[in-house]
Amino acid sequence: MSKTDHNFHLDSLDKKIINLLNTDARMPFVEVARRCKVSGAAIHQRVAKMEEAGVLSGYYLKLNPKGLGYLTCAFIGIQVNLTSTSTHDEVFRKIMKIPEIVECHHISGKYSLLVKLYTRNNEHLKQVIVEQIQSIPEITFTETFISLETGFERELSM
Repeated sequence: MSKTDHNFHLDSLDKKIINLLNTDARMPFVEVARRCKVSGAAIHQRVAKMEEAGVLSGYYLKLNPKGLGYLTCAFIGIQVNLTSTSTHDEVFRKIMKIPEIVECHHISGKYSLLVKLYTRNNEHLKQVIVEQIQSIPEITFTETFISLETGFERELSM
């Protein structure tokens, strides 16, 4: 994986390519080229340069958690109290092993970590909190926020 090149300059064509692929990541490059009025080779070159600069970091299939039976989305603030024998990375690795957690952020403020997770229902959420998250010895406190509804999700636009 490449490092992000903070000096990389996006021009209007790059931005148009990003917006088209943001709308439909499966759009063939030949169609992107047609809409941008440039050659397919130009699109391939531009996308490759943006990938190399770390502007584009991949293409992926987006699963719908509700369609898979995961009806509860929650965010959990986690306080971590490290001992002389434990490290933040060790706690982070333990958190990574919990499959219901889809995001983990190192944050400032009251909590050390903020995680986003999906569970089948509130009972499953309680089980994950008690049996997996709170069973990590370095975790001293958690606060759970259940999402009632997603207002919107989006990628950055250009």
